[in-house]
Amino acid sequence: QVYLVESGGGLVQTGGSLRLSCACSGDPLSPYTMAWFRRAPGKERVFVAGISANGEDTEYADSVKGRFTISRDMTNNTVYLQMSSLIPEDTAVYYCGATPLTLHFMMHSYKRGGFDMHLWGKGTLVTVSS
Repeated sequence: QVYLVESGGGLVQTGGSLRLSCACSGDPLSPYTMAWFRRAPGKERVFVAGISANGEDTEYADSVKGRFTISRDMTNNTVYLQMSSLIPEDTAVYYCGATPLTLHFMMHSYKRGGFDMHLWGKGTLVTVSS
């Protein structure tokens, strides 16, 4: 059984930075494509960033390109989301997810609709004040 636990959320001012962590307990994360999603108040959960199982490929939502960076540490079995230049529109609960699909196929499936990650964490709240 694999468990994902997010941390690092909090309250930050516009223009500030935060680093979210997604720690995995149980099996290694190495076989999984990992991704961050977020759910803003009153909205659906949407894709933010994804990273391939070997860490070589990444994908980002247009809204966060150039501001957010996803990375993974195989040794610590942890995935990170470095968020910079935060704006109030980034306020959301951020979720970490894992899937055995490749990053490419995960993105294809997500854009097609009806896709769900194999595993989810419980989320961490990020609030950006104006």
